Amino acid sequence: MGKLLLDILLLIVGFVLLIKGADFFVDGASSLAKKMKIPSLIVGLTIVAMGTSAPELAVSISSAAKGANSLAVSNVIGSNMFNLLMVLGVCSIIMPIAVNSTVMKRDYPFSAAAMLLFVIFIINGKLSRIEAAVFIAALICYMIITVKDAMKNPTEDEPLENFSAVKCALCIVGGAAAIVLGGNMVVDHAQSIALKFGMSETLVGLTICAMGTSLPELVTSVVASHKGENDMAVGNVVGSNIFNVLAILGISGVISPITLAKGADVSAVTDSCILLVMCLITFLLCLQGKKLVRWNGAILVTLYAAYMAFIIIRN
Repeated sequence: MGKLLLDILLLIVGFVLLIKGADFFVDGASSLAKKMKIPSLIVGLTIVAMGTSAPELAVSISSAAKGANSLAVSNVIGSNMFNLLMVLGVCSIIMPIAVNSTVMKRDYPFSAAAMLLFVIFIINGKLSRIEAAVFIAALICYMIITVKDAMKNPTEDEPLENFSAVKCALCIVGGAAAIVLGGNMVVDHAQSIALKFGMSETLVGLTICAMGTSLPELVTSVVASHKGENDMAVGNVVGSNIFNVLAILGISGVISPITLAKGADVSAVTDSCILLVMCLITFLLCLQGKKLVRWNGAILVTLYAAYMAFIIIRN
């Protein structure tokens, strides 16, 4: 029991390091970009967007490097499911969310297409370096299109915090170190807890790791929704889901090709297909009146609860 409590405590510490490390890294990188005269709009679309996905990236890369491929893949699927159903669901229950037309026409379809591509690639239980490189190339194309569109329609952004050069360096190096350390801690202790409870790596990735690494998106979107910043709430979720698939699986797969064990490959394809269906349902709910209202949010949260019950029973 003492070892289990220690594992749980260190898992929580790992999540704290991931989330706070991502915060420090984004603050330092954003301030450094400002010193280099990079527009805050571009910083928001790149550094900040990547920063919110840093916890998932750290966990997945660490998992892939240690051969825990099921954990790496299920962490991405679980995080996207949590973002789509719980984050959007909770936000729309707090306050109805108006959906930006650009998100619906460009970002949301791109997110669904990225997930469909993942299903096609992983159906044989493997993600090769070439397939992972395709993900990275698709991400670069998406970023170029997004930045070009943003430059055509500039908006007023909040000024970035201006740190000294020393503080920028400390935030970037310290944040990156915390992300790496936190990622390793989460993987090691999540695996240890899984073994003690007889849970599979897949279940751990879909539940514990997915929820823990999605905390930045949940907090950011809930705060944004509460303040009436609906575009930020929806855009944060959709953008994070795109980064989760293309950047995280792309980088993880290039570093170490992902091969799923027998059984885990079937679960990955099943869960990916379920996620695609959830994407379609959410898209249809968004189209209705071009906003998510409270009863829509209740449906999304209920669907997430049903999915959790399904994967627990499956395990």
